[in-house]
Amino acid sequence: MLHPDPVWIVSEMYGNEDGSVPATFEILYMIGWKPHESQAKPAKRGSATVSFGDLSKISRPSSTEES
Repeated sequence: MLHPDPVWIVSEMYGNEDGSVPATFEILYMIGWKPHESQAKPAKRGSATVSFGDLSKISRPSSTEES
């Protein structure tokens, strides 16, 4: 007997004994962006006053909790 109902077909092929059908979902987040003349322009190359290499020299705040 042929069943053209896709829900029945999927439940027969992939369904569990309790009647549930396991499913996996993939959620994609996207954002759109378009340049506008009112946006800030990037600084000239080489105009930085701090090096990324200096970031490792920054001390972390000490914890106020004592173990």
